[in-house]
Amino acid sequence: MSSLLYKDISINEYVSGCLLCDEAPCRKACPHSLEADTIIRSLRFENKAGAVNKLPHPLPCDTCDEKQCKEACLKGKINEPVPIDKVMKAISTEPKVKEDDVDLSIDFCGINCENPFFLSSSVVGSNYEMVAKAFEMGWAGVAFKTIGMFVPKEVSPRFTALSKESVPFVGFKNIEQISDHTLEENIEFLKRLKKDYPSKIIIASIMGQNEDEWTKLAQLMTEAGADIIECNFSCPHMTSKGVGSDVGQNPDLVALYTKATRKGTNLPILAKMTPNVGNMEIPAIAAMEAGATGIAAINTIKSIMNLNLESFASEPNVEGKTSVGGYSGKAVKPIALRFIHDMKVCQELKDAPISGMGGIETWKDAAEFIALGCENLQITTSVMQYGYRIIDDLINGMKLYLSSQGYKKISEIVGNALPNIVPTDKLDRDSICYPRFDRQKCIGCGRCYLSCYDGGHQAIKVDENTRMPILLVDKCVGCQLCSTVCPAKAVAPGKRVKK
Repeated sequence: MSSLLYKDISINEYVSGCLLCDEAPCRKACPHSLEADTIIRSLRFENKAGAVNKLPHPLPCDTCDEKQCKEACLKGKINEPVPIDKVMKAISTEPKVKEDDVDLSIDFCGINCENPFFLSSSVVGSNYEMVAKAFEMGWAGVAFKTIGMFVPKEVSPRFTALSKESVPFVGFKNIEQISDHTLEENIEFLKRLKKDYPSKIIIASIMGQNEDEWTKLAQLMTEAGADIIECNFSCPHMTSKGVGSDVGQNPDLVALYTKATRKGTNLPILAKMTPNVGNMEIPAIAAMEAGATGIAAINTIKSIMNLNLESFASEPNVEGKTSVGGYSGKAVKPIALRFIHDMKVCQELKDAPISGMGGIETWKDAAEFIALGCENLQITTSVMQYGYRIIDDLINGMKLYLSSQGYKKISEIVGNALPNIVPTDKLDRDSICYPRFDRQKCIGCGRCYLSCYDGGHQAIKVDENTRMPILLVDKCVGCQLCSTVCPAKAVAPGKRVKK
């Protein structure tokens, strides 16, 4: 009974330990050719329905006494192998989900894209071979790594990650600049990509240092076959002054360089916004009024992290020194969504097409951006962690979600969440939602009591005999801190009543 109560928690713990190997040894070792690695990967990327659909029937794990898969698991060299058989058996009881015909194509800036998933302007899309591989795997487009008139001198190392408890990759910092290829090399990459993949969409990201450079770069990218021009007004760690986020924080410069870019092209123009401002609408409006077609948001957030408390150096550590860099990854998603929401509810920007980015790892993340009004999505940090193969679950998970909800086209969910984000004074303040305790699931750990007493309203006490929580209704304010911290998912929002 207990295994059923905590099945989802157990599955998440099992698959989070998987190393997501390339050419996974577990798959090669399975005597029944079970694609355990792709099934686990689907679970890891919140595509449970897709994982269940991949299971064969009957499940070979039910009768297999051989342990080759676990013996081959490389996680076992670190501590314990992933219990592959338990994962497969746990999800085998789930019903398969019918995948109806769903159209993931969507128009963005007047251009039809086969799906909304693009590589964002970064190292993940920085030469012909890389982008060609991504296109072959199903990515609809690329915002090619920012091209300028100069080749920057880079540092080593330039990447580092932020960890928390057992999670090794909460956020990511980089101090990398624009493309380290010459202008001529980049133009050749774009020409070859458009010639070999004419149906894929190429966004040429550019960065000039003055008006003439912005105009000239736009001309060159247009001649090279780009479909869209993206103005990088937002890189947070350029060594030169007056470029990157220095521009994005100055609406006058945004307008000036957008106009200069427009002089050089008739293609759609995206203004890529910096989150290192309090109000993104101001530079975004300036860009649109100056001739931009749409907005790209957000770029990385200025950050310092991972101080060594012995040497007092920070990371990335370049001979004992570092600099302020760009923070990205899953941790920035709520910030990105906030900026996108603010622009979509702004009267001057509500009709502006938005290419959203910032912490997208799974189809669920992607769907959230679309539900807040994005028609295009760009992804980098997740690709850097897991590779281009994440496109499989982005596409499959999105299709299964849409079909399960009765949608036929991805465009049907664009902006659907906007009416539910309201000013704080519009929220219901005349009722209270008390927590509901599931006595079967409760394991008596006391986490809800500790958090409520030390960080809440002292509205929970613990039964001395059973260790079960008891709600003190007269003190409870319905903040739901207890349900947020419960490791057994034994606390949930209950009935809402008038105060």
